[in-house]
Amino acid sequence: MTDEKVIDKRHLRSIKTREKLLEAAKEVFLEDGFHKATISQMIKKANIGYGTAYVHFEGKEDILIVLMENVMEKFYEIAEVSFFPKTKKEAMEIILEQATAFLKMAETERNMMQVFEQAIGISTAISNKWKAIREKFIQRISEDIAYAQESRLARPELNHKLAARGWFFTNEMYLWEIVRNEHLDTVEEVAKTITAIYTRGLYL
Repeated sequence: MTDEKVIDKRHLRSIKTREKLLEAAKEVFLEDGFHKATISQMIKKANIGYGTAYVHFEGKEDILIVLMENVMEKFYEIAEVSFFPKTKKEAMEIILEQATAFLKMAETERNMMQVFEQAIGISTAISNKWKAIREKFIQRISEDIAYAQESRLARPELNHKLAARGWFFTNEMYLWEIVRNEHLDTVEEVAKTITAIYTRGLYL
């Protein structure tokens, strides 16, 4: 067997071990929450060696950050939907669709999002990760608003960066209400209401 094939096999084994540990960690986090979960439980559940686990991750925070990235990528796919509206009506339709999908994703991912919320309140590393995720969304929204302003669909005098922050924070507030099961109205009703307020204030 060539050295190259040996390296490929090792690399593949390493990837599988990492995935195994992430799967086990997800189960432990969901069962015990962030505070009580330990990397020892995850290693035991994954049935891998301690040394092997620490090759991939420094601790449970590192693991949760990867799990956060995996979940939030699904949310980000919604934000990445092509946004080149020709009319105000078309812009409103796209934004409503995005807001609805974003909040529905919070329902779908509720259990893991509950773990993330716990961790954000406890861990500085996780809190900083959430802030970075938030900024990524805000940047994307800001680009969409700037496009709408350039296309003369949105009010040019408004600061697109501030408007983007306002829109994301509105969505984020309802996201956490859904995660905590505190929302009183349907996702559709929430999305329709906040989209109407946002677009009527921003669009001409």
